Amino acid sequence: MSVLPIIIGADHPLLRKKTKSVPKVTKELLKLIKDLQETVKDADGAGIAAPQVARTERVCLALISGKMIPLINPKITKKSEEKESAEEGCLSLPGIAVDVPRSVEITLKYIDAKGKAQERKLKHFDARVVQHEVDHLEGVLIVDYQAIG
Repeated sequence: MSVLPIIIGADHPLLRKKTKSVPKVTKELLKLIKDLQETVKDADGAGIAAPQVARTERVCLALISGKMIPLINPKITKKSEEKESAEEGCLSLPGIAVDVPRSVEITLKYIDAKGKAQERKLKHFDARVVQHEVDHLEGVLIVDYQAIG
């Protein structure tokens, strides 16, 4: 396991690329997840996505109910109309905080590290972290919300 270097900067092309779906859970993918766990722990973050460490897989980790959960091919299938704005930071944008409106509740489908399909309903902070990380997998950064909001 190792701490990977985190890509910094809103204009970095790797942070703007959409990720590719993972066909199956492999030893290499499990190693990436372990490296991401070490990296996010070292950086004291609430989540991290593969593009932040120069990888193209559709994989991220998100702090859900106090535990760092690996999400493979995450897809948000429902978002509440009710939104909440809160300040967010990003490991790839140190020193930057942006007020981001997010859905208060979401339904998330993903594959877990054992290769099993999962579905969860998430609220408030858990939902916010997952939406932030899924944005990364789509090439969207918190600074993009400044232009919108």
